[in-house]
Amino acid sequence: MALSGRFRSALVIGLQGIRARKLRTFLSMISLFLGVLAVIVVQTSSVLANRELLTDIELSEGKDGTVVISMPPNEQTAPVVLDALRGRADAVGVVETNAIIGEPGVTPINPGAMPLKYADQGGGATKMICDNNMCYPEPSTEAPPPRGQAIEVRLVALTGDIRPFRPFPTVSGSWLDFTGAASFAPRLVLNNEAADAFTRYRLPAEMRMDSARAHSTPQVIGTIHDGQAQPTVYMRLDELVNWIPASTLGTSSGLTVLRTQSAGAVEQYLQAKLSPTSPFFPRTVDSRERIGGQLDMMRWIFYGMAALVLLIGIAGILNVGLATVGERVEEFALRRAVGTPRLLLAGIVLAETLIIGLLTAATAIGTGVVGLQLGSRLFGGNHPSLQNVGFPWEAGVAGVAAGLVAGILGGLLPAIRAARIPIATVMRA
Repeated sequence: MALSGRFRSALVIGLQGIRARKLRTFLSMISLFLGVLAVIVVQTSSVLANRELLTDIELSEGKDGTVVISMPPNEQTAPVVLDALRGRADAVGVVETNAIIGEPGVTPINPGAMPLKYADQGGGATKMICDNNMCYPEPSTEAPPPRGQAIEVRLVALTGDIRPFRPFPTVSGSWLDFTGAASFAPRLVLNNEAADAFTRYRLPAEMRMDSARAHSTPQVIGTIHDGQAQPTVYMRLDELVNWIPASTLGTSSGLTVLRTQSAGAVEQYLQAKLSPTSPFFPRTVDSRERIGGQLDMMRWIFYGMAALVLLIGIAGILNVGLATVGERVEEFALRRAVGTPRLLLAGIVLAETLIIGLLTAATAIGTGVVGLQLGSRLFGGNHPSLQNVGFPWEAGVAGVAAGLVAGILGGLLPAIRAARIPIATVMRA
């Protein structure tokens, strides 16, 4: 759609004014640049923080909408879950237990599968006994075996691919393949902490677990990032059942089922098969609602700080605009004398400040893009959330909006003053 004649005239004359006063335009942009950049930084930080928090929650709990069912501990649970989830892609069973990988007959370097950074601060492995009231250490008079080349890991066994619910990114190697037959040499996928342990220590390929019929010889096939500080390994549940009876898994390990919203039949089947005396209570992951209020509060606090910086930039445009109108009094009076409407005079001044605001916004957005890419290259190795991060479009929109608001507020008063210049002022010339 073609621009109206008056709007085009105001835009052309405004551009001519900017070209004629380059130094003042540059000074106006400098005063406004920091304010617009502050708005862009706040919006970018808010979007990235939101993504980071949601990613951490998705890795540990699941994507929003995932139904999490904590199964009751009894001998029937594991066999029933295995039967219910066999061949399903819309639900997955998760069994969690501990295992020791490495030299037999020694105390692991990190008893209890503690993070490696605390490995030298803990004592020996202590078995816990839990009743209806509390958990306490099992009394023992035997001295613990000496420490050796072994680590204790958190072992997570799966009935199927968990990545549709918890999107673990692959670091190296491959993920578990659930299509083939179960292997008697369990295939393991390590998280970053476990991979670090395998790199740091010389660990024999032997894995032992409580209630296992014998020690197994695992094979490592890949590494993933799961956001966990504990050394963790993932394997197929049917390969774990080769070494531990399924009935034992239901009583000695934590068993959880993750399903989609459309897989309600799985829950009905579990309720029908399990004893009525062992109820379970599903919950739905809704992390956005849980953390949304906290993020909004933090965002508005920082927006308030950015608004103060932006007001300083608006004040700079306002001062420069008023000074420019004072210098161009005769020009505007002459334009009024030859029939230029007051509205067009106001539009000329306002067009200049709007153009300055948009140019400043474009400069600030470009600086934000370059700064984000530079930060990704410098700090991406230590912070995975900064790797291959893109500039959020919300920050670009916020920058353009801040530039337009600054242009309007900074040019409104000078525009009104220019429109009110009387024609008689031209007689001074």
